[in-house]
This record gives sequence, structure tokens and C-alpha cells, in this order.
Amino acid sequence: MPLTNAGRNFIAAAIMNDGPPAFFDGAGSFIGAGDSSTAFAASQTDLQAASNKLRRAMEAGYPQRTNNVLTFQSLFGTSEGNFAWEEWGVFNDPTAGVMLSRKVESLGTKTSAQSWLITVDITVNIGS
Repeated sequence: MPLTNAGRNFIAAAIMNDGPPAFFDGAGSFIGAGDSSTAFAASQTDLQAASNKLRRAMEAGYPQRTNNVLTFQSLFGTSEGNFAWEEWGVFNDPTAGVMLSRKVESLGTKTSAQSWLITVDITVNIGS
């Protein structure tokens, strides 16, 4: 899953301790879902949906890190995110902040009869 430019810049700033970044920790990580199928571009800073988009906080104990794999997990309850899920991303703020990554993928249409638990694994690699 490719990083956004903002995600790349966040990592560079964190390595240098350049400013107080809002870390992707248990209190500051969110998964967002939206209904836009607009292609990914590294310059994007938010989900591309005009109105059908929502961010949810992490489940207890998330995010997690095992070596170079970051795992994020959020629950969208019956009253949340009831639209076609065509995109999702990982954020460090409930409404603004840094979008670390975004994926365009049709996951189906969530209804009020369902709760969806989404888990995102991001593998940090070196080289090309």
C-alpha cells in the first residue's frame, strides 16, 4: 500500500524530531472509509468522497507493531459508514491531520444491519 506525500513527510519529520508530530498511536490513529473510486495519487491528503466518508478511532490495543508491520483496526457500528465502501485510509486525526496511506478498493455496501471491523496492515520496507 503506497504512502501519500504527507505520510512520507511525516516519517521524515518524525525521524528528525522536527516539530511535534501527532503520532499514530492508540489515541491518535483512525481508519476512514469513503465512497469515492477516484484513483490513488500520492498528493491526496484526504479520502476523495464528497460527503459519504467517516473516520473511526482504533479498537483497544491498536495500533500494533511487529517488526516492520503496522496493524490498525477500527469498528464501524450499525449507525456508521452506511454507504458503498470504495476507498479507505489511515489518519492521525479524526477530521484533519495526516493521511498516511489510501487504498481504492470496493469492499461492498455497508448497511445499518451490519457492524464492520476493518484491519489494515502496512508493511514498511526498504529498497524498491
